[in-house]
Amino acid sequence: MKNSLLATAAVVLATLSLPLYAADHPDTKGWKELFAPDLSNAVAPGRWSFANGELVAGDHETIWTKESYGNFILDLEFKVAKESNSGVFLRSGDIKNVLKALEIQVHESADGSKYGMVGAIYDAMPPKKSMSKPVGEWNHFTIACKDSLVAVIFNGEEVIHADLNDWPEKGRNPDGTPNKFPVALKDYARSGPIGLQGLHGKAQAPVWYRNLKIKPLP
Repeated sequence: MKNSLLATAAVVLATLSLPLYAADHPDTKGWKELFAPDLSNAVAPGRWSFANGELVAGDHETIWTKESYGNFILDLEFKVAKESNSGVFLRSGDIKNVLKALEIQVHESADGSKYGMVGAIYDAMPPKKSMSKPVGEWNHFTIACKDSLVAVIFNGEEVIHADLNDWPEKGRNPDGTPNKFPVALKDYARSGPIGLQGLHGKAQAPVWYRNLKIKPLP
């Protein structure tokens, strides 16, 4: 039996103060749909479309929520094709500049850098371990943001537990490696739209998303 301190995934994610364990993806019954089926709550949807409950891009354009989110739990599933490349953008400070948002990496496999692994905070923090399923199989993310804290559960295991205050310098990660961000991550927007990156990379291969649910937190 799990220690009662772990409680439910929603409580753990809301506090972001305890480790997360396998199967702690939350029950999202009653949560808000991130995007309406007709994409009426989306900004610049381009050729994104829903089919059979699956959201997929038809071009390179990122799809954004009209609403801004600060503290929240975002739950979603995705599957990739061979050479797919996408990402989940969080709390964008400017939807015209993807480097103004944190990005949780989504693609077929690692890009050769630990900071490019699936589940990584792009160019800032690698996941604790690789949890990707093979091409064509559904993967599960639960992403939580609470003030400066960001956590990611990937296929049942916590792979990211980050405090953005640990990034006090622009262009540099806590371990001393460089990053591409023109502003220190501690100074990034704490509220903003959420986005999904469109067809990206040389192959322009699709990524499918489904069951995108969000729960705002106080």
